[in-house]
Amino acid sequence: MSPVDIEEAVRRYAASWPSLVPVADAFVTTVTGILDDAGINYLTVTGRAKAVASFAAKAARERDGARAHPDPMRDITDQVGVRVITYVRSDVDAVAELLADQLTVLDDRDMGRETARAGRFGYASRHLLVSLDSGEHTAYEPTRCASIQLRTVLQHAWAEFEHEIRYKGTVPTEYASDLDRRFTLAAGLLELADREFSTIRDTIAAELGGGETPEADDRDPRISAQELTTFLAGRYASAGWSRTEHYEWLSGLLLELGITSLDELSATLRDIDTVGVTERMDYRYPAGAVRRLDDDLLAKVGEPYLQLHGNAHRVEGLRARLAKLRGE
Repeated sequence: MSPVDIEEAVRRYAASWPSLVPVADAFVTTVTGILDDAGINYLTVTGRAKAVASFAAKAARERDGARAHPDPMRDITDQVGVRVITYVRSDVDAVAELLADQLTVLDDRDMGRETARAGRFGYASRHLLVSLDSGEHTAYEPTRCASIQLRTVLQHAWAEFEHEIRYKGTVPTEYASDLDRRFTLAAGLLELADREFSTIRDTIAAELGGGETPEADDRDPRISAQELTTFLAGRYASAGWSRTEHYEWLSGLLLELGITSLDELSATLRDIDTVGVTERMDYRYPAGAVRRLDDDLLAKVGEPYLQLHGNAHRVEGLRARLAKLRGE
């Protein structure tokens, strides 16, 4: 089949672009909701409909003397793009597992692993092509699919700077080799820094699990986010950290339940079979600490938990989880 005319493809894409903007916004909302519900830690979730100029440039790209995308409307699969930035590499893997559990994954490429297999340092990002449709034979459809980039904050910094220099800057030929060497060196250093950040977080998490609980602020009746972080690190040692604001939100739920101290929280959870709750929930992804406590409280309190003011935005989801806990 002969390649589709580029100008015609760009015209078609320009005409479809307005319809992709709300699709991108909806995917950001969906992905954010999935991550928040699972209690997984992340820095940002952003999205966009690919700019027409960017689509045109990609449509004209060649590889080995031939068009890289013979049919741009079908072959360019990042027309709707979402980017999730995490803090450490283990969170990238956790997000990938979670999205695979909640959405249909059409493609999954770990660019960092591919670069490492080639014996090089460089671009590191995990790319998922996901669809809202289910089924083994799901095909790419711009209004139902999104390309999701998963990166740590350090991987993102390298990729953005490298793109800014290589694609927007003018590098004299005589400096090209030195530039490549310096980018490679920077990529290696950032990979090392990513590993050190992971080690730092793991060490702190281990210490929180067995360390002293920080003193509470007597002026605030809520359990502080720091106190709750320490408590949950000990109770759910295998769970990952959640976002700081999620600990604060959960502290508000506890206040609605009349729980204002860790002693009261421990008493509330004393007869909860946490292992049994985990088995009934059948997590197929590493649920965060906040999600684990959320499910234990749901199992303990039951239907009244859905009526809390802080849960008003997620009653339907909680009801489905409660039914799962009850084996309904």
